[in-house]
Amino acid sequence: MSETQPRTGGRFLIEEIGTSPVFSRENFSDEHKEIEQMIREFATDRIGENADDINKFNKDLSLSILREMGELGLCGIDVPEKYGGMEMDKITTAIAAESLSVGFCPSFTAIWSVQTGIGSLPIVWFGTPEQKAKYLPKMVTAELVGSYGLTEPSAGSDALSALTTAKLTEDGKHYILNGEKVFITNGGWADVFITYAKVDGDKFSGFIIDKDTPGFEIGPEEHKMGMKGSSTVSLIFKDAKVPVENLLYKVGKGATIAFNVLNLGRFKLAASDLGGCKMVITEAAKYALERRQFGQPIAHFDAIKGKFADMIIGTYSADSMIYRTIGLIQDAIDTLDKNDDKYYIKVGEAMELYAIEASMAKVYGSETFGKVADHGIQILGGYGFIEDYPFAGVYRDTRIDRIWEGSNEINRMIINGYMMKRALMEELPIREKIQQIEDYLATDPNGKNKPEGELDHEIQMLEAGKMLGLYLFHEALCEYGQDLKHEQQLTEILANIFIDLYTAESTISRVRQSIESGNNERTPLYIAQVFTAEASIRLLNMALTGMNGIYKGCLKNTIIDNLKNFQVRMLPKIDIIEMKRLIAEHVYSKQSYPF
Repeated sequence: MSETQPRTGGRFLIEEIGTSPVFSRENFSDEHKEIEQMIREFATDRIGENADDINKFNKDLSLSILREMGELGLCGIDVPEKYGGMEMDKITTAIAAESLSVGFCPSFTAIWSVQTGIGSLPIVWFGTPEQKAKYLPKMVTAELVGSYGLTEPSAGSDALSALTTAKLTEDGKHYILNGEKVFITNGGWADVFITYAKVDGDKFSGFIIDKDTPGFEIGPEEHKMGMKGSSTVSLIFKDAKVPVENLLYKVGKGATIAFNVLNLGRFKLAASDLGGCKMVITEAAKYALERRQFGQPIAHFDAIKGKFADMIIGTYSADSMIYRTIGLIQDAIDTLDKNDDKYYIKVGEAMELYAIEASMAKVYGSETFGKVADHGIQILGGYGFIEDYPFAGVYRDTRIDRIWEGSNEINRMIINGYMMKRALMEELPIREKIQQIEDYLATDPNGKNKPEGELDHEIQMLEAGKMLGLYLFHEALCEYGQDLKHEQQLTEILANIFIDLYTAESTISRVRQSIESGNNERTPLYIAQVFTAEASIRLLNMALTGMNGIYKGCLKNTIIDNLKNFQVRMLPKIDIIEMKRLIAEHVYSKQSYPF
């Protein structure tokens, strides 16, 4: 999947569908499939069977299972072989995150994710050879547990406003840290902490903190709504004496470390949410086919079919865009020279290329899981509200996914911010595409390019949707310029438009590739058609709301005429309701998530 030069994110907005192949689970190698099966079996046998005890905050049990994963190499997927790791591709990282969800224990998935992600990757990517040799071999085996401290009581989403300070001692041998970090996953159990402080009051920098550092304290466990099996504490630095060799990367480079590590963490979280969606669908399907009311299984009621269809469509489309994103990131990594002394630093920095797509995956994955969990509870009815059934805990646990790894509001700001930057800096030919809108609207929507084959109409709808999104983006930039970032309700609309476009394109492309490879299964085709149809309706509504926001409800006739023109091109021409019935029936025939 590699290319000579890495491409930058956001290109989906200006390229036609089918310009480049997209990666999907249908492209998994035999090795990927073997690892997936192995992890699913481990998650079922070791995590699922012990989920109740893990959720009772059983530290010894959780760390014991984490060390078992270390023995299998699953705590070192991203770590170089030189330091005891497996150094596998990022696709394997996502497969592992998704597959662990089979254990139906988000608390343990969080423990593992921090250990293998934000708790160790800063050292993998930005550590010195000495730091790597000291920490990584023991983190790979989980002999050392890792943690990550970025958020502060007064600095959450605005991490660079952190108040924690670091001052170099006169002899140059230590940094003295003062401050506090909060909401630290794994914090009460960890031996090694990645944290950040401002050197000399303004140089945001990363540090590796050992548990026994003088002046370093760990606060009490937080009482949380969910994720009850994981440790969450505060970290307190009172003249903490950190050896100078524990500075991570360079003074003032903390943002590079923090945000690029979070980019990878976002797609891992999305993959975990994807696995959770599939488990909820499977359990809900079993229940709905057995539970009888009014003389028949509740699965046969049309309203329930609609809920299952919505869950399947959301999950399949999330699957499509998440693995497409991971494929893009892997492409960028594949262009790097492994013999380069700065290879791992460049791997970390490569994450920024697809910051837009990583944030999209995080937002869409977490919000889809939230909706799927909610539907799952509704299908179970009163039983869904009872703790002895599986969904009450999942419902609580998944709520945090829209908050950590950057809140979804912040991730939407990231999406729009990078789009603005790449448009204004001409890193992408967005302006050129915008200049084509007038000519595009002058064409006959029922002319020479009238759809003939399956998905052709959906592709034309989506291409029109891209033009519509660019039209709104252009009007917003003309009205507000760089101050657009302060119009947060409008930028959220734009981000939602971009997410819908990217997800629809990913789904259509995946289905087209599957059809071209000889797969005649009809249900994915229905999913792509329904998702695109419903997304097209959303796009039209969001564009109208956005335009009214820009022009204070007084739209010019030219804008009204253009919106009507887009509407003609974007109205669905399928029976959404009947297709949803067919999608649900396919789930019932498999009695589980079927893809």
